[in-house]
Amino acid sequence: MDVNYLSEIPPWEWPTGTAEFLLGILRNKDAELSERMLAADVAGNYVVINDTLAAELLKIVADARESKELRAVAAVSFGPALEYSYVEGFDDPEDALITEVAFKRIQNVLHELYEDENVPKEVRRRILEGSVRAPQDWHRDAVSEAYSSEDEDWVLTAVFSMGYISGFDEQVIESLESANHEVQYQAIRAAGEWRIKNAWPHIKALLSSKKTDRGLLLAAIEASVEVNPLEASGILDQYVCSDDEEISDAAMEAMNMQDTSPWLNDIE
Repeated sequence: MDVNYLSEIPPWEWPTGTAEFLLGILRNKDAELSERMLAADVAGNYVVINDTLAAELLKIVADARESKELRAVAAVSFGPALEYSYVEGFDDPEDALITEVAFKRIQNVLHELYEDENVPKEVRRRILEGSVRAPQDWHRDAVSEAYSSEDEDWVLTAVFSMGYISGFDEQVIESLESANHEVQYQAIRAAGEWRIKNAWPHIKALLSSKKTDRGLLLAAIEASVEVNPLEASGILDQYVCSDDEEISDAAMEAMNMQDTSPWLNDIE
């Protein structure tokens, strides 16, 4: 088995024993850093994550002797399992990715590490990006502080986090005007997630311009039907027949979502 091969095939095709294989790489400090980083990234997938892998990832994040790059990847890798556990709960243990005990321990340790300013910046950023997918009380202040900083990396992390924490509509709208495409992308995503109506003029402009960056266009297509489904349909028609298959598929999926949107009747 090869970890690079795992990253190139769908997770549902991963062979039996993948979790144990990844655990071995994570524990092998003589392995190449790139291999351990890829293993840490893959280990967070729904298909393989379990309490044992989670414990090893957490050990890496907390270990100051490990490289900051590996610690950062391990931290953000918790995102899918934390989000799934937060949304689905633990009523049915057979459906859980990790146990409730593991879930709470991950949250507590990540919070402690985030508060420790001796932990490298990149690790703290990824801790926030991973942990915010299961929102806690401390996240709101952390996101506000990150956004208010003059550090562009922290601002990006903050706007990403706003896609999971509500109540930052003003900051999201402001970020739509960012010259940083990554920040703008995350702002579009957050606007769609929280259905921020005031974001529509910006999203409409992106959809209407032929100069829009492809990544921003895809994000705008997805967000449009959440922000303003009634006006979005007329604009999305032009993209359904796009020669770019990904853009065409995104437009079609967005329009299908619009047709089944449960909140259309609430629009004034």
